[in-house]
Amino acid sequence: MRCAFRFAVAVTLALVLVSARGEEAVRPAKAETETKAEIVHCLDQKERKAESDSNHLVHLSAAMRVARTRMPGTVVRARLCREDDRLVYVLTVLARNGKVARLTVDAVKGTLVGGL
Repeated sequence: MRCAFRFAVAVTLALVLVSARGEEAVRPAKAETETKAEIVHCLDQKERKAESDSNHLVHLSAAMRVARTRMPGTVVRARLCREDDRLVYVLTVLARNGKVARLTVDAVKGTLVGGL
């Protein structure tokens, strides 16, 4: 019960922080969006199932532990995506100081490959 409450508080806080910044700060520039759309493709449920059944991915919990070593806090969103030619977990982390960051963990090796 306590974990669910902490998660709800973290999500609410993240939403408040995002709405306080204003819509212009939340949306990336158009050119940046188009570039990222070409490079990153997040998998749907069927694709995630097929990849996880192949047994070559690290568990999401391991990726979350790696992300917490870089930025202590609560993971509020996790996605499995294809970036260039590799699979990555894209984790949105709400830090203890209130900042929100997006960290990228290699889904095969389990190493931090980008973020902050």
